[in-house]
Amino acid sequence: SKAEMGHTCRGTINLATANITVEDSCNFIISNGGAQTYHLKASSEVERQRWVTALELAKAKAVKMLEESDDSGDESVSQTDKTELQNTLRILSSKVEDLSTCNDLIAKHGTALQRSLSELEALRLPPDSTDKIKQVNERATLFRITSNAMINACRDFMLLAQTHGKKWQKSLQQERDQRIRLEETLEQLAKQHNHLERAFRGATVLPAGTAGTGGSGKDLCCPAKGDLSDEDDDNNEFFDAPEIFPMPDVMGHKRTGSNISGTSSDISLDEQYKHQVEDTKKEKRTRIPYKPNYSLNLWSIMKNCIGKELSKIPMPVNFNEPLSMLQRLTEDLEYHELLDRAARCESSLEQLCYVAAFTVSSYSTTVFRTSKPFNPLLGETFELDRLEENGYRSLCEQVSHHPPAAAHHADSKNGWTLRQEIKITSKFRGKYLSIMPLGTIHCVFHSSGHHYTWKKVTTTVHNIIVGKLWIDQSGEIEIVNHKTGDKCILKFVPYSYFSRDVARKVTGEVMDPSGKVHFLLLGTWDEKMDCYRVQLGTGDNGAEARPRAHEAEDSRVLLWKRNPLPKYAENMYYFSELALTLNAPENGTAPTDSRWRPDQRLMENGRWDEANAEKQRLEEKQRLSRKRREAEAARATEDG
Repeated sequence: SKAEMGHTCRGTINLATANITVEDSCNFIISNGGAQTYHLKASSEVERQRWVTALELAKAKAVKMLEESDDSGDESVSQTDKTELQNTLRILSSKVEDLSTCNDLIAKHGTALQRSLSELEALRLPPDSTDKIKQVNERATLFRITSNAMINACRDFMLLAQTHGKKWQKSLQQERDQRIRLEETLEQLAKQHNHLERAFRGATVLPAGTAGTGGSGKDLCCPAKGDLSDEDDDNNEFFDAPEIFPMPDVMGHKRTGSNISGTSSDISLDEQYKHQVEDTKKEKRTRIPYKPNYSLNLWSIMKNCIGKELSKIPMPVNFNEPLSMLQRLTEDLEYHELLDRAARCESSLEQLCYVAAFTVSSYSTTVFRTSKPFNPLLGETFELDRLEENGYRSLCEQVSHHPPAAAHHADSKNGWTLRQEIKITSKFRGKYLSIMPLGTIHCVFHSSGHHYTWKKVTTTVHNIIVGKLWIDQSGEIEIVNHKTGDKCILKFVPYSYFSRDVARKVTGEVMDPSGKVHFLLLGTWDEKMDCYRVQLGTGDNGAEARPRAHEAEDSRVLLWKRNPLPKYAENMYYFSELALTLNAPENGTAPTDSRWRPDQRLMENGRWDEANAEKQRLEEKQRLSRKRREAEAARATEDG
């Protein structure tokens, strides 16, 4: 439309505000001040000059058109806005007239006052009185000058308001129109994307050759294809997904006992369901029910959430994966063997290399995992006992509701202890979601006493509204050995469309307390990490030796490589082998354990509508419990 002519699309540069600079004989640059820059090259200096001249002329024309459009009448301003503007200007004019009248009165009375004071000066009075009269006369003069200046300033303000009022009104109206257009466009794009995604899934869910058969040839875990509805996304019909493990209804019997987290007394389990936990410790499951093909209008939920803290937004389970945040924290231990190998290292610098690789490995599961985990309830716990199989055991607990905070402790009989306290803060920015983990991770090796600490980097989820979701990690991690002073700096390079570097790149330097680099680390956070020993010659320092590390291929050591995903992982939320086992029922776990959460269990079994209702009930109960605690705390404060 004509109204959109003033707003350029992505990738364009407005000539009216462009900077055109000549770089050399054939190259020149067009930029809009940083957001967009074009580097152009002509075949000869003559051709370059022709282009620059033509662009300069076009820029002058664009500037002239912009000025003319600014000076033109406010056609887009409604009649109501015009009337309101005229009324405001009329009121301003009357106020300025009142001030002008006051100014005349002040000038009249000031003149009379000065005349009286001059007459007093002519009289024969004591010397002290004459000095005081002069002071009063000077103050009266200053008062009259100040009042005149105030009236002139008010008159200038009124003229300025009359001159620019129309432009301001027009700009305001354009901003309103632009915001409305943006909201409508985004909603339309979200709906179109949703319809395309559903159509694509509907076309690819069934394997080739199964159409028209009686369904006997289907895979056991392949979800049935429901009718794809073209109705409004807000009223989509939901279809139950088939289950690999035929779970009976878990809503049958109430569990009694202590209510540690405020939720355990509501978590119910069928007797038959309890028997299924008998053999889970011996045999780890390798599959979960496939993710059902449910559709949801994302924009209808997210448009009111821009700029808010994600943990305070009520989200349906459609955006979740059937794991708790506590279970996601436990997934950091998937590559625990790196710490086992680090514990056996005699050199503290080599040990630091393995600790750095372990730090990077904790992000490898996030590359395809675009769904958010369940927010744990206050007092919720998750225990993982792998002493027999892997030599470690882990315990997490949600220790704060707002802000959300969790404590995690893991012990290994192979000689290390890991602990972390994590607060997750997140902001939805419209196009992307930023997740900032706050808190420190500690790793202590028992035999050497080496104590390492580090913090996590920022995770960004892109294409929240339109397009395929993808995740990136960016920032720096500083790992410090507090016993020796050794240090490792890891740099997570943010993805750039224009960069020639490999995507998801991570670089690192392992240095001693003096700052001398001994090892270089290179790899990606989703695939592997390599280590290169820096060969220092006589008189060399770390900075000069860095390029040599890549040349010395024989010094390369593979520290870590990502395990392949299980078969059909794309249908199981892209869970790793460890993640598939985390929510499996186990005997002997606390009533507050994440495995007992009914909404999470219902979602895993494909009953998302029931899971949404249960999730809402639990969250409401937690809110009421929190209000009750706050009221009790307030009463206790009043009682001293």
